[in-house]
Amino acid sequence: MSDAGLIWMELPPLPYYITIGHSTYSPGEQHPARRSLGLFDLLWVIKGTLYIGEDDNQWEVTEGQTLLLLPDRHHYPVKPCDVETVFYWIHVDFIGKWSLISERSASPVYPQVRNSWENPFTIRIPQYSSPPEFALAERHLRKLLANSAQQRSSTYWSEQQLFMELLLLLEAGQSRSDASPALKLAERIEAYLRQHFQSDVTNTSLAEEFHFHPNYIVRCMKEIYDCTPMAYLHAYRIEQAKLLLIKTEWSIARIAESVGFLNAPYFSNCFKEATHISPLRFRKQHAL
Repeated sequence: MSDAGLIWMELPPLPYYITIGHSTYSPGEQHPARRSLGLFDLLWVIKGTLYIGEDDNQWEVTEGQTLLLLPDRHHYPVKPCDVETVFYWIHVDFIGKWSLISERSASPVYPQVRNSWENPFTIRIPQYSSPPEFALAERHLRKLLANSAQQRSSTYWSEQQLFMELLLLLEAGQSRSDASPALKLAERIEAYLRQHFQSDVTNTSLAEEFHFHPNYIVRCMKEIYDCTPMAYLHAYRIEQAKLLLIKTEWSIARIAESVGFLNAPYFSNCFKEATHISPLRFRKQHAL
């Protein structure tokens, strides 16, 4: 049995559901061999066992397990099925950047700031897994298969939504349970900074809020977000200022105060350092 890996998909764009099928193999039948399908092939085994390989890796995918076959690889049967085997397959298109990462070496670095023009994110889907919510996934799969026989105009959004819920079940099944302490703390701090960016937040106040030493908080943020808490806070304040410059006619002084800067001159200097233009010029660029 090959080691499991994680498929990292950098969003946007989102993975796109193409179609679903339901297959039953009698004993002696096997999955066909294919090369460079051009689509991800997501298998959900309901009954029996699929013996399938991909390049140098081989798996026994049994009842309640999933396997995500990659679009640019050679897929082949390892041996025929021993018993009747029933499974769903989903073809998925993804034109964004993806990579296969060993679970042992996976240590995610998230985008530094959720800003106003971009909201990048990386989802991590296990290539081979046993989702704890498999019964719920099977209900989604049955609905998805039923939708595939209906008029596309009436089921399109339902199909995409069901597919996203299946991806969420796959990701949630492995990401939250084994999340590192650094990841858990960094995500809490990141959310806190976004909620309190207008306040006077410091490393000391974060230590008091989360009951950890300031050095440990800084280390966790740098490990996960590749920046210190104060650097994240500073960048987030600049992003919020960009929104206010476009969405309001507030003065520079009012915007500076609203996003947590001490005074307008300091805010203007920080804004220009981050964007290479002044707040007023930024506003004029987006004005009619």
